[in-house]
Amino acid sequence: MASHRRSRPSATRTAGIRTPALATAALTSVALLSQTANAAPSEDGRPSLEEVEKKVDDLYRQAESATEKYDAAKERTGKQRKRVDTMLDDVAQRTDRLNRAREELGSFAAAQYRTGTEVPRTATFLLANDPQDYFDQSQLMNRLTSRQKDAVDNYVTQQSATMRKRQEAARSLEALTETQDGLRTAKATVQSKLAAARQLLSKLTAEEKARLAQIEKRRQEEAARKAAELAKQQAAAARQEAASSSAGSSSSSPSASSSSSASSPSSDSAYATKAAKAIAFARAQIGKPYVWGATGPGSYDCSGLSQAAWKAAGVSLPRTTYDQVNAGTTVSLTDAQPGDLVFFYDDISHVGVYIGNGMMIHAPKPGAYVREESIYYGGESIIHSVVRPA
Repeated sequence: MASHRRSRPSATRTAGIRTPALATAALTSVALLSQTANAAPSEDGRPSLEEVEKKVDDLYRQAESATEKYDAAKERTGKQRKRVDTMLDDVAQRTDRLNRAREELGSFAAAQYRTGTEVPRTATFLLANDPQDYFDQSQLMNRLTSRQKDAVDNYVTQQSATMRKRQEAARSLEALTETQDGLRTAKATVQSKLAAARQLLSKLTAEEKARLAQIEKRRQEEAARKAAELAKQQAAAARQEAASSSAGSSSSSPSASSSSSASSPSSDSAYATKAAKAIAFARAQIGKPYVWGATGPGSYDCSGLSQAAWKAAGVSLPRTTYDQVNAGTTVSLTDAQPGDLVFFYDDISHVGVYIGNGMMIHAPKPGAYVREESIYYGGESIIHSVVRPA
């Protein structure tokens, strides 16, 4: 899979995702729906239903984007914490070795203090009762001097290494603190956006909420219609590819045909097997709540669900949408297969698991539940790219 990785995409969408005609149709349908939403501001100065709807959608979008930043910061914090703990353990062990080297030096210093200043070797020889005793003591002192030198060298080495590791640990602690600050900031951003959205919704009357629900229903119907259109396009493309493959195999030699069928179909079959496991897992999560920063098993955010689904298929994906979009091969929307990941928005802040026929399973937004839905739930203009992760 690594050979298929690509650099992080810019805001420019992948070719094959958008078409002017479909984008225009989507914008037109949104405009028509908006006309029913009391577009003009009310006389009492309250925002119109259209303005409230747009503001709430924007707040949820911003909250989801902040959630991905929170997920990234949380992942970095975990890795940095492990690294800091490892470094602190290493510093503790080095400090222990440094203390032992210091104790050994201290014992030599104490011995020298007790014996006093060293007597000149000539005087020691002359005063010795037995010349042989002098030579025996001299050899012992030479060995002792060598041990002292080794002890000094060891102490200096341990002191230098310990100091260096302490500095590295201090820098890692600073980086961890900065990441934790970013984590708290992202968390506060998510909470403030969600609170603002809830406040706006709480001010709607029962009639306005009913009309808002009707607008949402019409959007879902339009999204379902577009999903059906995509399913027809994909079916037609599959039939054409099958016909071309059949014609090519009949005109080619038996050996070439067998070698061709042994490569592409087998890889497609392997992917389909993994994708089926990922989809089965995602489908089993339907009805569980969206919770920002959650990775299961009781709740998920969007990238937490896609990561967990593919993990069930034996494929390890990164934690955030920003990294998941790079974890595979980009394909066109028409070529999307069940199991592929569909990414949304210019900042790649949302993802769903494609299940075929223009539909996906995703954790939509705060306050919602994991569900099956058209990939056009927000219009075609928000679709960023499609990635095959395995």
